[in-house]
Amino acid sequence: MFEEKKQLSNTIVIENVIQSKMRGKVVYQSSVAATDAIKMTFIKPYNDPSEKGYQRPVSKKRCEDFSIYLSKGNEALFTPILINAGGEWDFTPYDKSRTSFGRLVCKKKGSLMDGQHRLGGIELYLKETNAQINVPILAFHYLDDDEEIRLFDTINTEAKGIGSSLSRYLKRDSDDLSWVATQLITQTDSPFHELGTIVGKRSTAKHITLQNIYKALTYLTKNPKLKKLNKEKILIISMLYFENIKKNFPDDWGNYKESKLTHIVCINALSILGSKLLAKCMIEESNQVDSSKLNKYLTRIKKVNWSNQGEMKYLKGLSGSKTLAKDLEVQMNI
Repeated sequence: MFEEKKQLSNTIVIENVIQSKMRGKVVYQSSVAATDAIKMTFIKPYNDPSEKGYQRPVSKKRCEDFSIYLSKGNEALFTPILINAGGEWDFTPYDKSRTSFGRLVCKKKGSLMDGQHRLGGIELYLKETNAQINVPILAFHYLDDDEEIRLFDTINTEAKGIGSSLSRYLKRDSDDLSWVATQLITQTDSPFHELGTIVGKRSTAKHITLQNIYKALTYLTKNPKLKKLNKEKILIISMLYFENIKKNFPDDWGNYKESKLTHIVCINALSILGSKLLAKCMIEESNQVDSSKLNKYLTRIKKVNWSNQGEMKYLKGLSGSKTLAKDLEVQMNI
């Protein structure tokens, strides 16, 4: 039961605490040593006999992933964990003239509402490295069980992540392929400009997300000859390759409803194929692609039927992409 789990062997004192109010509720903000953060919190599992639990089982993989993330050092920033102190923590200001800044004395554990995988990852990280880090916290002075459950539900159902496509866009200055993917959507002379969306919200007209293009680029640049190129070169080669495909199949490229060509399964297939094809057409001295040689190979697949109702109707997933890429490679006689 919860009451049994709330006991602390020793009182924990948190310094430099800011007290404020959020929608009439008293909240505390500060940071604590990771070892104290682990000691001073407990979980209310969804299957607790009290019927007031709500936390899902901890995912070991998510904890391990967060531990790996922490190994990046000072770049590994993370958001505060959210705690319900349940009225068991006492705040005392340092100075009567500054009543919102002071010390927090934790007599019992607080309920960890959000952050169990972060704390799980931190605990793994401490065991592996013997390091010490501080954990930012946001604690409510008191929420009853129902208020706590409602807030947890809001955080985990109504709060939306930014999405993988927008995340790639935000990383465009620090990750080369994210930059190339962004350029392939935003440049007006790109074959993907009219088809792509940065925010990840698809429509019939804009059905290729930035994340889709990023993934395709990982397949396209798998060959060592392409992987070593800088982002500007990768952009030029990617533009050339897909522009030539568009020119060879003009009726299919802009016809999402009837043609499979620009469906993700085929874009990925063409990218897997392109990794070999572009490397074969590359001029070693200049790291440029021989456009005439590339077109010679592409004309060998001009009779491919990309129709949604043809042989590609049931083509799906990465396995489908790999199968199609292999078939096209055979037809090109690479």
